Amino acid sequence: FTSYEQDRIIQLKDDNQLDELFRMLFIKQCNKLHDILPELFEKTDDYSELLLTISFTDPEGIIHHLINDIEDVDFRINDEMYTDDGKIKADGQVEIIGWLYQYYISKKHDEIVNIYKGTVKKADIPAATQLFTTDWVVRYMVDNSLGRYWIERNPQSKLAEKLEFFVTPKNGEIQYVDEKVNPIDLTFFDPCMGSGHILVYAFDVLMEIYREVGYSDRDAALSIVENNLFGMDIDKRAYQLAYFAVMMKARSYNRRALTKGISNNLAVVEESNSIDKFACNGLTTDSEQNKIGEYLVEAYKDAQEIGTLQTVAAKDYDKFTEYLYDISITPDVDFSMTIWKNSTLSMMCQLVRQAQIMSKKYAVVCTNPPYINKLEGQLKKFVNDNYKPYSGDLFSAFIYRNFNYCKPDGYSAFMTPFVWLFIKSYQDLRYYILENKSVVTLVQMEYSAFEEATVPICTFVLSNQRERTNGLYIKLSEFKGGMDVQRIKVLEAIENQKCKYFYETPLKNYYDIEGVPFAFWASERIRKAFKECDCIGKIAPPKQGLATADNDRFLRKWYEIDNASIGFGYSCCDEALESKKKWFPYNKGGAFRRWYGNREYVVNWENDGYEIKNFRDEKGKLRSRPQNLQYYFRPSITWSDITSASFSGRYSEKGFIFDIKGSSGFPDEKILPYVLGFLNSSVSQKCIKILNPTITTQVGDMARIPVILDEEKRTEIIERV
Repeated sequence: FTSYEQDRIIQLKDDNQLDELFRMLFIKQCNKLHDILPELFEKTDDYSELLLTISFTDPEGIIHHLINDIEDVDFRINDEMYTDDGKIKADGQVEIIGWLYQYYISKKHDEIVNIYKGTVKKADIPAATQLFTTDWVVRYMVDNSLGRYWIERNPQSKLAEKLEFFVTPKNGEIQYVDEKVNPIDLTFFDPCMGSGHILVYAFDVLMEIYREVGYSDRDAALSIVENNLFGMDIDKRAYQLAYFAVMMKARSYNRRALTKGISNNLAVVEESNSIDKFACNGLTTDSEQNKIGEYLVEAYKDAQEIGTLQTVAAKDYDKFTEYLYDISITPDVDFSMTIWKNSTLSMMCQLVRQAQIMSKKYAVVCTNPPYINKLEGQLKKFVNDNYKPYSGDLFSAFIYRNFNYCKPDGYSAFMTPFVWLFIKSYQDLRYYILENKSVVTLVQMEYSAFEEATVPICTFVLSNQRERTNGLYIKLSEFKGGMDVQRIKVLEAIENQKCKYFYETPLKNYYDIEGVPFAFWASERIRKAFKECDCIGKIAPPKQGLATADNDRFLRKWYEIDNASIGFGYSCCDEALESKKKWFPYNKGGAFRRWYGNREYVVNWENDGYEIKNFRDEKGKLRSRPQNLQYYFRPSITWSDITSASFSGRYSEKGFIFDIKGSSGFPDEKILPYVLGFLNSSVSQKCIKILNPTITTQVGDMARIPVILDEEKRTEIIERV
């Protein structure tokens, strides 16, 4: 402390200004930490410069809550690395950092992310995409990617005994790879690293690998930071937390790690939008190096939107870094050079650092990517231009992109929504994996298990090469409860692979079903039915109906309308037109109900739907969508397209128009009861869950359900229905 600071401390203490004293000491400590963690703590001499007016004495303040509300164990790095049965422990300290940050941004996250309306703007992307990954999922991903990569190349390794979530085939045999690798070769990249949770657990696994080959913990810790762990994020705060977590993890193994001057391989994505061109007269004199500079300026336009989805060419970035250093020590001849160094040069140093990371190939790429399906601006254009077949969501673009970050025999691990396994919009991604890559292991969680994501989730590891062994799958759909229930069931399946929810499935099985859903649990008999039987689309073509664009205007409950104004029992649109009636019965989906019912609405279809057919916005664009008019008023089987329960088909006699949410199938009237009986059967439910195990039953999924018209039992079934 300087003499002024000492006097100031005494004065504040005497005046009982404890909060002011705390803030001063807090800044002083941050300045001291700047020397060893410069990426996290910015140095300042102004003791009033504190964005958070934190209080030391306020019982409702954050300091009081941190000290009194959180268990001490959550702030400590584990004293012991292993559990009683020899497995690597989780790290409470990293959990608390990640959850605190997610809570910090949760309000803005909730305001931004709404899967039903609105797109995400550039400035909001970081908050919209930060989602902390549950600890056991992190361990599953790392154990079966990084851990597996090492184990397969080291038959004598005991690492598998220490990985709690490592999945093996039912016969227990691991297919080894005839390749020698050193721990330093195990490069591990998280392109959406958030607060660094995945990287920190990977650190523990890498430490165990280094120990196996004789490294001391102190030497291993330094090597892991400098050679093994790589990470990037578009959120600067998340990057700083990841940097802090990794460096503190290193210090837990080597108390001098922070004073060794080691370099790390973590970076926040910066963009080059502020740079018009790289070259500066009198400074940038090497034409070949200038080409790299101009390339980086172009490559990182709008990078804070695009992030690590961008592809960066491999160039000699080490030499370019030396070039930038030589420029930095070149004397300034005029003011323009000074300006260039203060702005362009500092940014170029950051761009080349992230290019070094993004141009490498890694043994393992492991991440929890962003889940956003409504994009705008440059991000939307970039995804459509570069990832069009995989553009259903950002996470699917990352699944494809991360293969290119991997070495040819590397592993790519994820936690994502599980819709990509089944629905049509991700069919191209499934075909790409089937034909070029392979699934190593996958856990499909119960539909509502991960509440933070508000979407059904799976976690999985993909191999960047064609299939060598059957995929190992765990299906948790029947086990309702949160993520802790899912963890328990995964461990039970790993321990007892004869359980009914552990599967070994080759990728070739998925070709048996149109659209190649990754229905790993489908039996041979079910797959044969999909291959050989007629489908619903052939005998009872499903159709979407009317989208009015304004139900409040065009629909009424039947009891709100005079019965005399409602047209009942008409067979087609022509008959309805001739009737001069205004309102007609309307199938609009509704709650779960089988066989019959949900007949609550009538629709304004006066004069053959003239008003609806001409319902336009202020620009003259048609808002409504009347479709499949030739099927209006025909007898049908109708269902709700969204339901949290099982599929429920209902009989609808002639005289109804049907809604886009109350889709309908139109079999021949003679077999309509037979088809209805089949669709409400347990066999049909199994088929629907294979094609799309979400709460939305799409028309295209219904069309692919296989059905057998059993002539011997046909009469009996129709009578029972």
